[in-house]
Amino acid sequence: MQINKYIDHTLLKATATKNEIIKTCEEAKQYNFYAVCVNGCYVDVVQQNLKNTDVKIAAVIGFPLGAMTTKAKVFEAKNSIENGASEIDMVLNVGKLLNNEFEYVQNEIQEIKEAIGNNVLKVILETCYLTNNQIEKACELAVNAGADFVKTSTGFGTNGATLEHVELMKSVVKDKAQIKASGGIKSIEIAEKYIELGATRLGTSSGVLLVTKGTSDKNTY
Repeated sequence: MQINKYIDHTLLKATATKNEIIKTCEEAKQYNFYAVCVNGCYVDVVQQNLKNTDVKIAAVIGFPLGAMTTKAKVFEAKNSIENGASEIDMVLNVGKLLNNEFEYVQNEIQEIKEAIGNNVLKVILETCYLTNNQIEKACELAVNAGADFVKTSTGFGTNGATLEHVELMKSVVKDKAQIKASGGIKSIEIAEKYIELGATRLGTSSGVLLVTKGTSDKNTY
């Protein structure tokens, strides 16, 4: 298994500097990761450093809370695409979901998908705040809205991905959307288990350690 091609090499911490972003890009090129995932302000930096490579650029939107207005999220997504991203990882509005405002949640996802066209949209559910029934509903809404992926976590909530949640998400979306597991992926063994359960992408800030040493003690997003 070529684990490197499943990895979105990620740097989303508030303290991330330009030099750290460039280092992340260099690592992605060295290990041939699938994508680099960053906050919107660094998309142009990543685009410059990944020129003439096959490494994709993913930008997070409405991150990490998901509580911005739909209009703000749409602008942020379009701006990131204009700056060079080809994948958008948006945070679902968790509060609206918990309030059973399902039409709002689905419409927001749909508006962002329409705004970015053929580019890839991943919907972050932040599963640590949801019951199994709510995870199922969120997956259903994302699929109905035309999302390409459902994703477990931001890495900034109370917990990250779990095997149970990935298995549950797969049972709902089946082949209608792909799954990205993120948050707390600290060993090659657990990474492979997520893939076996149906995840086609892994979000982690420890990709280098996973492909070299096979384990990490640091927090992974």
